[in-house]
Amino acid sequence: MRAVTFQGKEKIAVTTVPDPKILEPTDAIIRVTSTAICGSDLHLYHHGNLVLDDDYVIGHEPMGVVEEVGPDVKNLKVGDRIVVPFNVSCGHCHFCENDMESQCDNSNKNPETDYGGLFGFGKLNGDYPGGQAEFLRVPYADQNSFKIPDQSVPDEKVLFLSDIVPTAYWSVEHSGVKKGDTVIVLGSGPVGLLAQKFAKLKGAERVIAVDCVPNRLEYSAKKIGVETLNFEEVDLPSLALKDMTNGGADVVIDCVGMDGKERKIEKVTNLISAQRGTTSPLEMASIAVKKFGTIMVTGVYLTPGSNFPINNIFARNITLKTGQTPVPHLMPKLYDMIMKGDIDPSDIITHVMPMEQASTAYDLFDKKEDNNIKFVLKP
Repeated sequence: MRAVTFQGKEKIAVTTVPDPKILEPTDAIIRVTSTAICGSDLHLYHHGNLVLDDDYVIGHEPMGVVEEVGPDVKNLKVGDRIVVPFNVSCGHCHFCENDMESQCDNSNKNPETDYGGLFGFGKLNGDYPGGQAEFLRVPYADQNSFKIPDQSVPDEKVLFLSDIVPTAYWSVEHSGVKKGDTVIVLGSGPVGLLAQKFAKLKGAERVIAVDCVPNRLEYSAKKIGVETLNFEEVDLPSLALKDMTNGGADVVIDCVGMDGKERKIEKVTNLISAQRGTTSPLEMASIAVKKFGTIMVTGVYLTPGSNFPINNIFARNITLKTGQTPVPHLMPKLYDMIMKGDIDPSDIITHVMPMEQASTAYDLFDKKEDNNIKFVLKP
């Protein structure tokens, strides 16, 4: 089959790899009909050598049609149309049974780790080849699938149930956003935009989007109706945000994470210094949040970060929440919200491209060119 594979730093290619096979009786094989590029795929694009071998199939936002099922699969049959969550989870351990599927005890057998499995993130994360491919093996298939009730719904309407819709929703819920709150969302990429939408649905009085990409900030302002700050247009964005919010936001949601780029971080106090930038959103959040406020870390951090502002977080009684979203149990509720029209995730799609053009898509996405927000690939 054809698949998007990692080939080294800032290099991916569509290559021919072996077709997936049923390995366990609870497996299913799907023919992928749509798959998407996620912001966390860019972390692999830049730093995939930390977790991936060359030729590894990447991607974790797929959906498709069931082609084959193992003998122990009970809820799926050939021809069913499903969305696959980016988490891999067994469905029957303590964490799965208590809606914490992202920390499944059985989906990641790597002895060096103590967290659940992920599609497309290599041996460190359970060794599950990803979904930017013509076909995908889905382990624990009854657990790791959402069967679409209405077969007439287009892929683009429900594809993002795989990751970014539940990730954005959980970010708002887990952070404790409540009616009347002021919420700062760092990043107007796909997850950040959806988090802004969910924060408004939750009743936040003010939502402020922070980014430096003009077309994404324009989307935040005109299509979602939130306030915006281009952090490249002010000298000290953290203090600008603190001033805008009269002392800080109730909640700051970091939808950026590790950017992996060398940059000079603003020095507003002796807490901040020039460093690699891997924790720069957290440094901004620790100043822009109010005392006794909450920081929700949604963006991906693949490595330890220097200058983590724990002193500022501790001294100001800030609550820090983090982690991978437990997707499977959220999918039915969010499907219903989409079908009722409470939220339309498809309107962030700017590019639908053949999977064979994945290298071009990754380059555009990484460089924020061609007014892009979200790429969908068609195998």
